[in-house]
Amino acid sequence: MATDTSLRLADSAPYDDDPGAGRPVPMAATGPGTRLRRLIGIDEALLSWVPEERTRYTWYGALVLNTALLGALSMSLALGSFRSDLPLVAVLGVAAVWFWVVLAMDSWLVSSTHGTTVKKWSLVLRLFLSVLLGLFIAEPILFQIFDKEIRQEIAVGNEQKVADYRGMLVACNPTGGESTAGRPECARYQLKVAGSPAELAEQIKSNKADMKTLQSRVTEINKTLDGKMATEQRECGRDHWIRKGGGWDVTITCERARKDSSSYRTTSKIDTYEKQLAGMRDKAGTLEARKNRAADAYQPLLQEAVDTKTRQRAEGLDSEGILTRAHALRTVADSDGFALFITVVLHLLLLSLDALPVLAKFMSGATMYDRLLGSRFDTSRRLHTEELQVQQACARMEHEVRRHRVEQETKERMRRTEHEYQRAQAERAARERTELEERMDRIMRTRRA
Repeated sequence: MATDTSLRLADSAPYDDDPGAGRPVPMAATGPGTRLRRLIGIDEALLSWVPEERTRYTWYGALVLNTALLGALSMSLALGSFRSDLPLVAVLGVAAVWFWVVLAMDSWLVSSTHGTTVKKWSLVLRLFLSVLLGLFIAEPILFQIFDKEIRQEIAVGNEQKVADYRGMLVACNPTGGESTAGRPECARYQLKVAGSPAELAEQIKSNKADMKTLQSRVTEINKTLDGKMATEQRECGRDHWIRKGGGWDVTITCERARKDSSSYRTTSKIDTYEKQLAGMRDKAGTLEARKNRAADAYQPLLQEAVDTKTRQRAEGLDSEGILTRAHALRTVADSDGFALFITVVLHLLLLSLDALPVLAKFMSGATMYDRLLGSRFDTSRRLHTEELQVQQACARMEHEVRRHRVEQETKERMRRTEHEYQRAQAERAARERTELEERMDRIMRTRRA
């Protein structure tokens, strides 16, 4: 690039005469090359000592920028494929954010490798992060490359799934209405269609069983009731009448028999049971008639239910999801050796492009810029150590000065305290002498008086 042309001071000697003259070589503060190198954390002031490596680091920055652009393109393709309902503004916004994320990550990965102190295991970790990032970027691009084959595979697979589902519905729901509850494979494929011949046959069978049970109960009740009626007729016959009040009347035993038979008819609910039995007979006739007509009416209903379930199954199948497309891509690769080869090669190519910023560090090794930067690191470390030592020495001397000041101030305070104490003692002694003199004077005046 034009901006990367090595410059030389006007008053410096030619490089052929003196290779070490004219260093450092200044560089313009702005320009495409400078911006690209700034992406990977290059110090232009340090690089000016080795201007021969400007081109190398300019293209190094271009690799980082290309990786970020490739990530933004991949994200745009992914959103456009998997979320076609998103507006273009949203797709571009997400792609711009992803561009910045990839750019920031790759810039950190590359800028952290500058200097000779970077270890190989550290580069391996950075390469591992680059590969993970490359996997995320590569997949949407592969989906677009094999888009036609993936869509065809998804369509064929979905058609096969729908056909298999319809086949199970037909197999597990016979047109005769026979039950398939005993078949484990039909547990999820049974349809509830009202009016099937099998369902009507089951209802007829259940109605016959209920009629038989109720008929047995009615027969038993009628048998008991006939016995009681026979007892009533026998006890109430004319040969058992008695004279009563000038006429003939039945006996108390007859009245008891009549009451017993009447009470049993009421409590046994024979009338209710006979009505229910008559209703069951009518229901049996109705069910038989419906069964005879169900063979023709059931098949269209069953066919409609099968078509509805099949249509719902077809509508529920995914054709644009990322997992669906990933499975389809794997199927395409497994079905053809050349497709598998192309898939692997493209994977490796895209991964290499995405991991190229770190791979470039592996391939190029330590440069003169790295050595200079390493020397600067060592110098900075030594200067920092010396600065700490100076600060420690200054702090220690400052501490000595403060301690000496405190000692002097303490001695001065002790001297003033001692002086004040002695003065107080002298004043107290003077007051005591004055007081004694005054007492002696009073005593003397008293004696003279």
